[in-house]
Amino acid sequence: MENKKKIMIVDDEKEFLDAFKRTLEANGFSVVTAFHKHEAEKKLTQDKPDFIILGTLTPRGDAFHLHRFIREHPRFKDVPLIVIDAPLEKRLTEGWSMDEGVQMDADDYVTKPIEPSALIPRILVLIERASRRIKVLIVDDHTVVRDGLKVVLKLQKDIEVVGEAENGLEAVEKTLSLLPDVVIMDIVMPVMNGLEAAKRIIKERPETKVIMLTQYDDEENILKAEEVGAYGFIPKRSASERLISGIRQVYAGKRLERAA
Repeated sequence: MENKKKIMIVDDEKEFLDAFKRTLEANGFSVVTAFHKHEAEKKLTQDKPDFIILGTLTPRGDAFHLHRFIREHPRFKDVPLIVIDAPLEKRLTEGWSMDEGVQMDADDYVTKPIEPSALIPRILVLIERASRRIKVLIVDDHTVVRDGLKVVLKLQKDIEVVGEAENGLEAVEKTLSLLPDVVIMDIVMPVMNGLEAAKRIIKERPETKVIMLTQYDDEENILKAEEVGAYGFIPKRSASERLISGIRQVYAGKRLERAA
């Protein structure tokens, strides 16, 4: 079968691995297994899985270090990952320590014992989420700014730049034709300013979230942006730290907090 999603399962219990392998294969997945950290690291680069299930490993601490290897690796850092920890009654000697747990960067977390079939719905949701791309429209009257934003956004696996506009009126028209999920909007532009454009977009297509990205980050503009219904306000000087996470946040339906 072509286009099977490949799942890697890493755990030091053979029965656990076998049970998950049977269930996942019965649900149409291709499965790779590994018993220990070094085998997993080798198979990651060799098999390039689409999804990772990270169970318990011996010695204690190896699961945490493998998790860090995955999250710091440029090829695998965005691969969906579920951690299956040791049961609570064994946590003093097995599984993740408390210090390791606070540093965990997993998409989901469960503990043993768990039936393999119970994990299938979670896996499907995470795979679907990972394959989804956020459609973004960039609005700024300066070509160099639009080009710079495009370069940064195109590096993101989950973001797609669907268009650009150089004034507010064009932004409204392109929003209604391209149907972006998020609009990155400057304020001071010819023909129609960004605040008026944001107001019209929010009225005519409320599904699209607008983030104001401007150098004019005074209190008056911030308040006006909030009044027209913008989901966030990011000063251009903070774009490198806040823009990518801000796009993901407003796409998830959460408004951005003001910068401190």
